[in-house]
Amino acid sequence: QVQLVESGGGLVQPGGSLRLSCAASGFTLEEYPVAWFRQAPGKEREGILCLSLNNSTVYYSDSAKGRFTIARDNAKNAAYLQMNSLKPEDTAVYYCGTLCAPLLREHEYEFCGQGTQVTVSS
Repeated sequence: QVQLVESGGGLVQPGGSLRLSCAASGFTLEEYPVAWFRQAPGKEREGILCLSLNNSTVYYSDSAKGRFTIARDNAKNAAYLQMNSLKPEDTAVYYCGTLCAPLLREHEYEFCGQGTQVTVSS
């Protein structure tokens, strides 16, 4: 079964850090680009950043530059999103996906997992 499973979300104080994980099964993640997206209530699913097959990172979110980084672990068939200096406006459900885009349409949600909630609040 082809699947992506995100984990690592939770409640964190402003200024804190979280590392999200994206575990792939049923396929080899290193054969695909991998992106992280987030979706706040009532908003579209926006792309944060993408790691291409040549391991270059493209940022779709200006606010993520300098704070968020993406990495792969091919041995674990997984990818990660390290988030530092978190702000309340980072609160959203976070998704990983094998489609890189600044914005995802609903018919493209199948390229993502089920998401993990990140809440930044004091």
